[in-house]
Amino acid sequence: MTIGCQSGSKKISYPKAKKVDVVDTYFGQEVADPYRWLEDDNSQETAEWVREENEITQKYLAKIPFRAALKQRFEELWNYPKIGMPFKKGGRYYFYKNDGLQNQSVLYMQKTLDDNPEVFLDPNTFSTDGTIALSSISPSKDGKYFAYAISRDGSDWNEIVVMDIETRTMLADTIKWVKFSGISWYNDGFYYSCYDAPKEGMELSAANQFHKVKYHQLGTPQNSDVLIFDDKANPLRNFVGFMTDDNEYLVISESESTSGNALYVRKATDNKGFTKITDDSFEFEYSVIDHIKDGLLVLTNDNAPCGKLVVINPEKPAKENWRTILIESKNVLQSVQLAGNIIFASYLQDASSKGYFYDYDGNLLEELKLPTLGSISGFSGDKGDPIAFYGFTSFTFPSRVYKLNLDNYHSELYIDSKVDFEPDNFTIEQVFFNSKDGTSVPMFLVYRKDLERNGNNPTLLYGYGGFNISLTPSFNISILPFIEQGGVYAMVNLRGGGEYGEKWHFAGTKMEKQNVFDDFISATEYLIENNYTNNTKTAIMGGSNGGLLVGACMVQRPDLFKVAIPIVGVLDMLRYHNFTIGWAWASDYGRSDDSEEMFRYLYKYSPLHNIKKDVAYPITLAMTADHDDRVVPAHTFKFMAELQEKHAGENPVLVRIETNAGHGSGKPTSKRIEENADMYGFIMYNLGMSPNFEK
Repeated sequence: MTIGCQSGSKKISYPKAKKVDVVDTYFGQEVADPYRWLEDDNSQETAEWVREENEITQKYLAKIPFRAALKQRFEELWNYPKIGMPFKKGGRYYFYKNDGLQNQSVLYMQKTLDDNPEVFLDPNTFSTDGTIALSSISPSKDGKYFAYAISRDGSDWNEIVVMDIETRTMLADTIKWVKFSGISWYNDGFYYSCYDAPKEGMELSAANQFHKVKYHQLGTPQNSDVLIFDDKANPLRNFVGFMTDDNEYLVISESESTSGNALYVRKATDNKGFTKITDDSFEFEYSVIDHIKDGLLVLTNDNAPCGKLVVINPEKPAKENWRTILIESKNVLQSVQLAGNIIFASYLQDASSKGYFYDYDGNLLEELKLPTLGSISGFSGDKGDPIAFYGFTSFTFPSRVYKLNLDNYHSELYIDSKVDFEPDNFTIEQVFFNSKDGTSVPMFLVYRKDLERNGNNPTLLYGYGGFNISLTPSFNISILPFIEQGGVYAMVNLRGGGEYGEKWHFAGTKMEKQNVFDDFISATEYLIENNYTNNTKTAIMGGSNGGLLVGACMVQRPDLFKVAIPIVGVLDMLRYHNFTIGWAWASDYGRSDDSEEMFRYLYKYSPLHNIKKDVAYPITLAMTADHDDRVVPAHTFKFMAELQEKHAGENPVLVRIETNAGHGSGKPTSKRIEENADMYGFIMYNLGMSPNFEK
């Protein structure tokens, strides 16, 4: 059988995409945008192009001889009970459980840990195909009501509904056009964030403007909800309102991008104005943990790039009055929670978790003993309660939940996971390599213990590199068939992430963004130089900002990679800010209308604008979804139309467009399995692997 990159194959005949005469001028530079029409997700022409592209892609994927066996292997791996960490709200314990192949995880409830849990809310009943997901929940503090938000087809738009917990009956309350919101109870109502209803037909593409916080009183219609906070002078800002656990303070967090915020506070019983208690330059992050006796406990990187923990008195918020609980250390202070009568702090050390217990004055009490190199995947406990829970995971270590006695810091395994996988057959290695400018960058490698470093191993590199997000070791079903069949999986901790604090983050933003791509390219070169692989055996993958990473690297170094998988990528760096919430990414990217210097920098690396005619690009499978209103599919549509027009040679360059799905959140299990079988089948086939899935 010969397809794609195999000898004797013919170049694929792609759908002919019309070109339109659209030209934008940036600081005197004309930039053509011939596929602008693909930005219209409602047009019949776009729908027809999508249909034709999917048809070609599915014909190609259908010819992969082991596709069905790979899908079956994914089903075997996925089919194990996945039980989440218990958390206590309103006097009851809740946890999520998926029996194995259920499209959505089910929420269970129990009054005490000794009671038999009962199904409380099953999102699989929301729709027949699992495309309506439970996106957030909030039991009321008195235990009477349960508010929850649902998302349809993967969209960021949410709808909040309310249930009476005892009777399980639904109230008439329904809140629409909710986005980027919490649900925070106060008395018989809750605070939430929303936008005005968008124009019909523009729900998934129009820029989101004029975010606001409102209060909904149970039993009243949404149009009577009280406006709590907004900013009519600054339409491109987001606001989230939440109550402290003791109902003393209402806190508003204001942001204008994905990093940096300001805090406003008022007494819950005070209907007067809010007091600003932090810097409002949006240069720093401030996260309120809770209210303690002398103020608000706040995790911040204000003049502490790796983070510190302080107490801010709302009556005296000036910095000179702040009380420091945990000073900045060389490791990143990732999260803080209160439980029992202690503070639990989770740190990152070279992209792996460390946990410590402190008293309220910041005195170290104990270190949390973790099983191996990996990640604390959550911590759950209540103030005054001696029992807490935490999750732990690593690459070959399925997520486990531990029960923690806060009186003696003793942990016991509470929930284990039984996966059809042999973790002892694999090695986890952390290496450090030098990037183009000499910066030392860490990378995790996962591979079979019998692997030979002969320079010929199929290798998949994954990265993100943005928005202060840290990639840490975690169990990922998707990579298991690849490494079982002899592949090397490499996860690179690129600049732009948060693994080493804000300095590491800023070193991969705006006019420093090229560092991220250089890091990824250098990681690939390191693996080749150290005989793990070669450039005919390398694949690269990344999603969202990681899709930008893949797009930029494949157009900058098409010779270095055999296969490229950009997933829901940000690929048009000149126009990204015009769609939905794209404007909020400017703190990492800058904007083409900021300055001529910023425009020139973006134009130089924007994947869409750097595809050159008659260049042989890597074998490509771009992935997107028709309901992605985070990174609109137009990015991928335009990029692939341009690539298919200019690409030379016979390497297939295809696009897979999922229907009734969004950016990834809430995607049903059935779609995840199909997507992974297609994606990894494409990778394994085009890296020359001949997998055998027989036991």
